[in-house]
Amino acid sequence: MFTFAGSGATNTSKLTEKQRKQLSGLLGNVELTLLYKASVHGYNASAFHQRCDRQGPTLLVAYNNSGYIFGGYTSVEYAQSGQHIRDEEAFLFSFQGNNPVCINVRSGCNARLDNTGGPNFGQKLYFCYNNQPIVYDQSGQIHDNAFTFSPATLYGNNTQLTECEVYKVEQRSSLSKPQVSIKEKPWRNVLWTAERRDELMKMIRNHKPLITSVSRVRILMIGPVGAGKSSFFNSINSIFMSRMTSKAMSGSAGTSLTTQFRTYPVKDGREGKPLPFVLCDTMGLEEQSGAGLDIEDISSILQGHVPDRYKFNPTAPFQPDEQKASKPASLQEKIHCVVYVIDATKISLMSDKLEEKLAAIRRKVNSLGIAQIVLMTKVDEACSLVEEDLQSLYVSSYIKTKVQEVSSRLGVSVSCVLPVKNYSQELELELNCDVLLLTALQQMLNFSDDYLDDVDPV
Repeated sequence: MFTFAGSGATNTSKLTEKQRKQLSGLLGNVELTLLYKASVHGYNASAFHQRCDRQGPTLLVAYNNSGYIFGGYTSVEYAQSGQHIRDEEAFLFSFQGNNPVCINVRSGCNARLDNTGGPNFGQKLYFCYNNQPIVYDQSGQIHDNAFTFSPATLYGNNTQLTECEVYKVEQRSSLSKPQVSIKEKPWRNVLWTAERRDELMKMIRNHKPLITSVSRVRILMIGPVGAGKSSFFNSINSIFMSRMTSKAMSGSAGTSLTTQFRTYPVKDGREGKPLPFVLCDTMGLEEQSGAGLDIEDISSILQGHVPDRYKFNPTAPFQPDEQKASKPASLQEKIHCVVYVIDATKISLMSDKLEEKLAAIRRKVNSLGIAQIVLMTKVDEACSLVEEDLQSLYVSSYIKTKVQEVSSRLGVSVSCVLPVKNYSQELELELNCDVLLLTALQQMLNFSDDYLDDVDPV
């Protein structure tokens, strides 16, 4: 149960423990502390600001007399600045049945207006409007489309509130230092040693695909925008170059930085020979139609029809040359392993549309018998324990639950979900990162062998 931050009030949150955990799960490894309860402090804006200003990220939860529980999150604190706030992490949510469903802010739009009034989202949805227990929705009256939602779905078209609560959202890393028992048994075994890193590098260098007509296995990276596909290539390239590299464009833009189909061979050092694999990078998946990578493009890539540097067109799928399309691509040109790249901090925020896209891709990949793996990135951002010490990865119960969630959502075995940390802001290579990344790459080569072992080379 919740009590108010900084007070002896006995009033507690209306959220059940299950709902609290579900909302916490949307935001990663966080703690929720109740700051403001309208039925206690009043529905007026001054009471809201008195308790919620300068408190950091906050989560608003509203309840209406139709039984709807809905609200929104902002990572930018309230300050009555009078400014329009850009907040790429902001979202609205509504419990649909037993689960909260998210509506993310559209990239480049103002998430809210930080004024002296009550809390608002996208200047569309005002809570405790005019100091009354109501929601004011003007989504049909303005052109700002920061949040696209149906009033019937979000709050059942019922604007009368029975309660409005605001919670302070704190990452657990900024709270008490996590403790792990030395005796705690890891749920996967990893040797975090320089010898193991060297052994993995040797195994990868010496890998020979099972079929002689295939000189290098082709590994296709698929995933949402910003999940870390290009960063994974840069990280693997950095390890074998023994220095930080950034050959593939990577970053945190709202839309995909990769606009071409790229095939990236990796050399064993600056003057070294090419290693026995090629990492194929694609445009990021986006939930709306007409944006991001098209499923038909993926089908063409899997079957080896798409050339390196082909520029994607989200509104028109790839059309192979008629002469080439009439004959199948060689086994060397086809994809031998598909890797889904998923951001560990955004698994719970994955929309139904994106999940449906991934399911459609999986069905296509399954029909071709291609091996599949999930790379779960940004594990350090998802769990403070892992951020402090990467070797804690496989004793983290939080990361274990995220691995299980990915397994369930994507329909793959838990053993096929590989947590990693890509290089992003580091200037030097780090042993623990190397071991995780190389272990994942070795598994991709093993899975490619499984595929090649099962195909007819003729």
